[in-house]
Amino acid sequence: MKVLRVSAVLILITGACLTARAVYLHAKARLAGVLIRRAWEQSLQSGKVHAPWSWADTYPIARLRIPHLGYDEIVLEGATPRTLAFGPARLFSGAHMGEPGNIVLAGHRTSWFQPLEAIKQGDAIDLEWFDQRSGRLHERAYAVAVIRVVEPQNVRLLEPTSEDSLTLVTCYPFGRGPGSPQRYVVRASPVGRESGSPPEWQY
Repeated sequence: MKVLRVSAVLILITGACLTARAVYLHAKARLAGVLIRRAWEQSLQSGKVHAPWSWADTYPIARLRIPHLGYDEIVLEGATPRTLAFGPARLFSGAHMGEPGNIVLAGHRTSWFQPLEAIKQGDAIDLEWFDQRSGRLHERAYAVAVIRVVEPQNVRLLEPTSEDSLTLVTCYPFGRGPGSPQRYVVRASPVGRESGSPPEWQY
């Protein structure tokens, strides 16, 4: 009986620790999201980039919206493993915001880019970014042109392009399965002309 009681206590303690850790990680992610969005708004108001917290090695550079999915997230600079824990991020190998070429954004299949599972060809994607040189908030509308599941070594859709494009990439299949051997790639093309407006006009 004593052994059973000890085992039961150990199981309860283990369960409590795991639950506390899950709650902590969830609260940490929520707080990070609030700080990142606040840093984005501060950047728009001041005309200078703002890190979401003092020791952050990244900063918000854009806002990505997909109306059909109800998607609205702030994009971070530099798709490193650490940065991707806090939001979708720009791959260094892709074009910079506002520059000609292929802008490539990455996100985790279990969180930031999991909604892409429901995206469809023709869906609208809106990208906003702040240009420090002009002091203006720019917006460009895209439409989804290509959706592909590819092998990791197939990087053709992630390569630089002469035409302007936006590429979103995540691991595949979606969800918290045991493995993600493939990549899910969404390529979108610009629609109409780019527009710019002072940040205070939008916020």
